[in-house]
Amino acid sequence: MDDVDDMRALARSLRRLMELSVHTMTEDAAQSDLARTVSGHLGCELPDVVPVSERFAIWENVNVQRGVDAYLAARGSGDAWLGVPGAAHRPHEDLLGLITTRGAYGRSGVAYATAAVGPGENTEVVTLGLVVSTAPDGEPVVIGIRTDRDFGPASCRLEILGSSRAAATATRDEIERLIRANDVFRGQVLSFGESEHYGNELVNFLPRPALADDDVVLPEGVLEAIERHIIGIADWSAELLRSGQHVKRGLLLHGPPGTGKTHTVRYLTGRLTATTVILLTGNSIRFVDEAATLARRLQPAMVVLEDVDLIGVDRDFSAGGSPLLFALLDAMDGVGSDADVTFVLTTNRADILERALADRPGRVDLAIEIPRPDTGCRLRLLRLYARGLAVDGELAPVAEATDGVTASFIKELIRRVVLQSLRAGDSPPVLRRAYFDDVLAEMNAEHQALTRSLLGSERRRYRRAE
Repeated sequence: MDDVDDMRALARSLRRLMELSVHTMTEDAAQSDLARTVSGHLGCELPDVVPVSERFAIWENVNVQRGVDAYLAARGSGDAWLGVPGAAHRPHEDLLGLITTRGAYGRSGVAYATAAVGPGENTEVVTLGLVVSTAPDGEPVVIGIRTDRDFGPASCRLEILGSSRAAATATRDEIERLIRANDVFRGQVLSFGESEHYGNELVNFLPRPALADDDVVLPEGVLEAIERHIIGIADWSAELLRSGQHVKRGLLLHGPPGTGKTHTVRYLTGRLTATTVILLTGNSIRFVDEAATLARRLQPAMVVLEDVDLIGVDRDFSAGGSPLLFALLDAMDGVGSDADVTFVLTTNRADILERALADRPGRVDLAIEIPRPDTGCRLRLLRLYARGLAVDGELAPVAEATDGVTASFIKELIRRVVLQSLRAGDSPPVLRRAYFDDVLAEMNAEHQALTRSLLGSERRRYRRAE
């Protein structure tokens, strides 16, 4: 029995050896064909080929593709991309090394992936492949794109092979110019996220909000002051620079939770239709360096850091300070005073923010408080959130009865009143005074104290609407 098992094992091993031999010969042939194609196009032997490369962040893969496509279109080349075997087993080797090496295992076809070019819009990009073309002066070159997501920081490499360094460098420089000219991020609303599959940093596209100025309920003159600081400076940026004045600016929106800071940011994002907006919230604030670099490149731009108090705590409250705080300060300083870039910071705790954020103009040079709404603003909020709904009775008494609440509280109040109306059999729903009384009584009950706190409202007793 043992002899039979041994014979079967030997047979399996021999079969595997034959499969590997066939695979190796196939890859050898492919590698040889690729090597002959490259050297034949360049007109020199592989040892004489000069490689020139540039490394980009992984999220730039789509821009590298657009730059290469534009270059190939201008040169009238690039009909067929070529695959490169062996890359999966040699992640740190450049494309010339892969072409030169014989017997590399792995796929030989061109590798593609899908990349976003806008909210809900995608395109195809090369993640591993070569294409033959010519340098700006007509000398033959080979252009390669390669991404690496599995070993070290995720990156995208543009590699140019030429028979001379001058030709390869000129090709790379022209492609880089076209990358910036065709930048897919320009004028978009972006956020930094994290891939659940690779753990790599990614740039996400967000739809641009569309809010009218009457959708933003703030005390009189506040929205106008914000617009003068953000938009007004942009309108006169050229004149300010000629006068020796800086155009980089910082805006701090502070106030209790739920008062409308984020809503105001959404309004500004929609208002600045030609501005690149980069949103950083939560853990994504750690990408502030990358966001600042993008902002300078894509100016006019606005970088929004939500809840900056989570990292910008005054050193008196945090021994040594936060590493993210120093990254934020360096990023804000590093953009340059001549850049048409706005940093918008929001916080619920302006009292504990790092003093350095406000000590130097160009970091934060305007701080605006977004307070809890007064009676007039509460009435406007009630009318705003009740827009399109039937209302039975006046809303002014409800506004009087909700002193100390926030915009978030009023929005939730309207939602609960609509639900109360539906439960009562109204179809379509009707906002009745009795429903407001019932819902306010429920929301003001002792067991709802935490809910009121989470909605940013003061903990106090409310009277019924008269």
